[in-house]
Amino acid sequence: MREDTPIIQISSGQGPDECELAVSKLFDAFCREFPAIRLIEQSPGRRPGCFKSIRFHGNEAISRLEGSVLWRCQSPFRPKHGRKNWFVDVSVCADADAITFDEARVRYETFRSSGKGGQHVNKTESAIRAIYEPTGDSIVMMDERSQYRNKQIAVARLKQLITEKNQASQNSAKMQNWLEHYRIVRGNPSRVYEGLDFKEIK
Repeated sequence: MREDTPIIQISSGQGPDECELAVSKLFDAFCREFPAIRLIEQSPGRRPGCFKSIRFHGNEAISRLEGSVLWRCQSPFRPKHGRKNWFVDVSVCADADAITFDEARVRYETFRSSGKGGQHVNKTESAIRAIYEPTGDSIVMMDERSQYRNKQIAVARLKQLITEKNQASQNSAKMQNWLEHYRIVRGNPSRVYEGLDFKEIK
């Protein structure tokens, strides 16, 4: 499966155990219907075999089901409970666009250092500006007398900067996806399933 396939999340929406069971059953139903989907991660529920959420690489057909899914069933955990409608949320996840660092795409500019260096200052262009062309990020290094050493340090710091930007982007995407747990709408479901065998109602 290509990595650019949509990432789908099924969430219990902070619901009870029955909703967490519905998450598991809906994922199993999707796996039967769309065998190529690939699991990313699961957040275990309060009971064995139940999940608060499941994230996976899906496809466009599943992404069109974004919204709530209804499971109609007498509770298998609380047989005398009057509620029979259990909703879960299907959402397309935010995905961080990771920046791949390729040192071959770093452009260098040299200039004369205005810092320490004694007689060395203003006589040789030892200072380095390293620019990562895909993003425009740049690092200036002039602390060392050697242009080669300044270049080494500048590249290392530029790589670290790109790593930190990727981490920030991933954290933002994770937060946005977590907020989906609070978004569930109980009504107008995109699909309806019924019974413990989780049969789809056409």
